[in-house]
Amino acid sequence: MAARLDAVLPQTQCQRCGFDGCRPYAQALAEGRSAINRCPPGGARGIEQLAALLGVAVRPLDPDCGREADAAVAWIDAAACIGCARCLPPCPVDAILGAARYLHTVIESQCTGCELCIASCPVDCIQMRPRAAAASAPAAAVNRARYQHHRLRLERATLLQSQLLDERKRAAHATDRSPTQ
Repeated sequence: MAARLDAVLPQTQCQRCGFDGCRPYAQALAEGRSAINRCPPGGARGIEQLAALLGVAVRPLDPDCGREADAAVAWIDAAACIGCARCLPPCPVDAILGAARYLHTVIESQCTGCELCIASCPVDCIQMRPRAAAASAPAAAVNRARYQHHRLRLERATLLQSQLLDERKRAAHATDRSPTQ
């Protein structure tokens, strides 16, 4: 059931529902631990689909989670960006391009509009703007694939960092045990 519920969710991974992403929210729904009306990006249509799957009554969107709105896109003010790179880790789909001490930019076609990057910016140079009239938000399947790629990339980076640390520790211990000349 969790997989079927997850398939209905927009996969923005915005965390406005109170969970770490769409899949944990779907799992909570399947287990009866959460209400169906906590996904602003899914809106009324998403709530109707979740209600139909679970066989429960449709409820209005919980205002504590936000409000239903047209899909927006993050925009970074180039003049204000200091290149701190704090916006990169929270983006669940790697839609922000940049590196430390360089200007950052948002790949609009990949931005889910989750708003997670906004709080991470120490100079408040990130704003949400309406998408261009001809542009649409990425499809849920695309968001899901990009999110999975993001998670795998983070897992690989963590593993590599751990391996490097272990290697440095072994080298340091080997140096400590070597006879002095």
